[in-house]
Amino acid sequence: MIPVLFSCNDDDYSNNNRYLPNYNFSIDIDLSLPLYQELLYPSNPMYIGQAGIGINGIIVMNTGNSFVAFEASCPNQELGPCSLINDDDLNGVNAVCPCDDVEYNLFTGLATTPVEYSLKPYRVEMLSPTLVRVYN
Repeated sequence: MIPVLFSCNDDDYSNNNRYLPNYNFSIDIDLSLPLYQELLYPSNPMYIGQAGIGINGIIVMNTGNSFVAFEASCPNQELGPCSLINDDDLNGVNAVCPCDDVEYNLFTGLATTPVEYSLKPYRVEMLSPTLVRVYN
């Protein structure tokens, strides 16, 4: 009998969601710039809708200990006009999908009601005390 070992690697990370494709991107967020000042404060999420970043943009939040980033698309809907989660859909530390009104916690990405998929998470790396990289 031959033992088989499996291992996980961050480079192999993939969030398989039938509604949301996996696109490679990277953005460096300079917290010293006025544009990103609100991310200096914990529990203050921000929508970043820059072209080429995520599918419909990303939602970034300072959790107090680190940062989290999620895709700004409703994870349980076909991509379309109502599947974009933007600043208007941020409710405190929750994001609300405008298609179905499902609410997602931005600390965990999990929905407050049972659904098939949670928010699509992205990798976050602190490059310095004022520079955050979000990538997929």
